[in-house]
Amino acid sequence: MSTAPDGLLDILAKARRIVAFTGAGMSTESGVPDFRSPGSPWMANKPIPFDAFVSSAAARREAWRRKFTMDDLYRDAQPAEGHRALASLHRAGRLAGLITQNIDGLHQAAGLPPEDVVEIHGNGTYATCLECSHRHELAPIRAHFEAHGHAPACDACGGLVKSATISFGQRMPAGAMARAVELARSCDLFLVAGSSLVVYPAAELPVLARQNGATLVIINREPTPLDDLADHVWRGEIGSIFRQIDAG
Repeated sequence: MSTAPDGLLDILAKARRIVAFTGAGMSTESGVPDFRSPGSPWMANKPIPFDAFVSSAAARREAWRRKFTMDDLYRDAQPAEGHRALASLHRAGRLAGLITQNIDGLHQAAGLPPEDVVEIHGNGTYATCLECSHRHELAPIRAHFEAHGHAPACDACGGLVKSATISFGQRMPAGAMARAVELARSCDLFLVAGSSLVVYPAAELPVLARQNGATLVIINREPTPLDDLADHVWRGEIGSIFRQIDAG
């Protein structure tokens, strides 16, 4: 395990094509709870499985109730040092793309162009129709839910409207996964930050990058199953480690 913090700057300076991969630990410093920490509010508001959402009106009502409860917990979250550091790398032309498991939109809020952020688990800041993929904003959905006890149907086709996140049992977004695979294969530095690397198929991406010759760097508070595969590992808070990054 690497211990000299300055080593990260050297690694970044030598890389020609950097791809970042971020997980929940990137956003906990913004006040967004992760899934696995003791006492996490996600344990009391677990996402409803996809099949139940589709098949049961009661499950859909509960899914939206839990969704809005969680949204209220971090509605004022702002990008943290890690988000800002990666946005700085992108502005400097060093970051080719970013793959994230997070659904909070904080990378875009930090200044990363949406087209360069690959959200493999979706986005919780809006909703989509499961039939026609029409986008729906959350504010009118919430107003309807609080007035009527259920979310409205899609105003474009009448289909079921769901938060634009990927639920358990829901198919991964093919386009986003294809882009993520392409980025992993084409980079010479794959920088993992704040991911436990236990959720698949997302956790296959660092392996793919390493197999295609990329240097693999893992930054996380806790050990991950891929630490032994990595070229460099730093354990600690994302913000304190990324504070070194000054892309100018």
